[in-house]
Amino acid sequence: MYSLKAPNGRARNFLHKPAFTQRWFIPVWLILGISRLLILTITFRRLAPYLGKPVGLCAYSHILTSDQEEQALRIARVIRLTARYCPWVANCFPQAITARLLLGFYRIPYSLYFGLCRDPDTKEFKAHAWVTAGRIPVSGGHSFQLFTIVGCYIKT
Repeated sequence: MYSLKAPNGRARNFLHKPAFTQRWFIPVWLILGISRLLILTITFRRLAPYLGKPVGLCAYSHILTSDQEEQALRIARVIRLTARYCPWVANCFPQAITARLLLGFYRIPYSLYFGLCRDPDTKEFKAHAWVTAGRIPVSGGHSFQLFTIVGCYIKT
């Protein structure tokens, strides 16, 4: 005779996540992996045209509807959650590419930034990539205070 066991804690937690998160978890996991593979195998010059329109060093903020802001928040949550379960490095750059793809899929205007800062202890440069949609930090957090913008790509 078979007995059904109650799902473990992680599975139970996943089942309590919003439907959007459940639906997008595996696709986002795959996109994060493909993004990481692209970063490792092709040059930035070949990848850059797919990031959006280059606008130099300017910071852009789009005005979004409340529905677009809610959708951007859902996208941010699923990317943050999924990145924790990747066996590969799913740091800021793969997350930024994934955010760019999902925001583009939902036709939400975004800004993708690249920044640099100097570590005060080691004096080495640190690079970071982050994506915003209006006032929503979709990936990479609020990084404007810590990093100097060295490149920006937008989609309106």
